[in-house]
Amino acid sequence: MALIDDLQWRYATKKYDATKTVSREDVDKIIEAARLAPTSSGLQPFRVILISNQELKEKLVPIAMGQQIVADCSYLLVFAAWDKYTEERIDAIYDRTTDERGLPRGRFGSYTDLLKGMYLQQQTPEDNFVHTARQAYIAFGVALAQAAELKVDSTPMEGFFGDQLDELLGLGEKGLKSVTVMTIGYRHTEEDWLVNMKKVRNPIEDFVIEYK
Repeated sequence: MALIDDLQWRYATKKYDATKTVSREDVDKIIEAARLAPTSSGLQPFRVILISNQELKEKLVPIAMGQQIVADCSYLLVFAAWDKYTEERIDAIYDRTTDERGLPRGRFGSYTDLLKGMYLQQQTPEDNFVHTARQAYIAFGVALAQAAELKVDSTPMEGFFGDQLDELLGLGEKGLKSVTVMTIGYRHTEEDWLVNMKKVRNPIEDFVIEYK
C-alpha cells in the first residue's frame, strides 16, 4: 500500500517555498523513473528538459499564464515529444537495442518496417505528434508518482502557451514540441490554499465499470 499512501499524500501544489531546494539526487531519481517508463514499441519518442536557471524560470511565468509556481519551484521539467516519426529515429532506437543486447543490427527489421509503414505512410505528422505526446504522458505520470514516493511536491501543468515555450527553449530545432510541464519543490505550508484541503476523487463505484 506504500504507493497508494504516497498518492494520497500528493496534490497539485499551488504555492512553493522558494527557500527550499530539492536535492539533485531526488531530481535524478524522478527523471530516471520517467526514463524507465514503458512506451509504445519502446521508442521513447520524447525528451525531458530540466530547468533550474532562475532567470529562465522567471521568463516562463508569462508563458505559463502568470503562474508564479514556475519561478518559485526548485526545478521545472518540460516533457517534449517528437514532432513526428522518421526512419532515422526509429532505426536509431532499434540499433541501440540490438547493440546493447548483442544482437545483429536489423534483427527487428520486419517490425521496424511495419512501424515505418504505419507512422510514415498511413499517418500525418500531426497524427504522429498525438501518439508521441501520449507516450510522454505515460512517463509524466510515472515521474509524478516517483516524486510522491520521495515526498517531493509537484504540480502537473498544461496551462502554458506551447508555441512560446517551444521558441524560448529552441525545441523546434531539436524536432520536439512541448506537451506538459511538471514543477517540483516543497509546498509552502502556510501560503498554499490547497495544502490542507481534503483530496477528492470519484468514488470507486463510479470510477470503475466492471464486466464479469
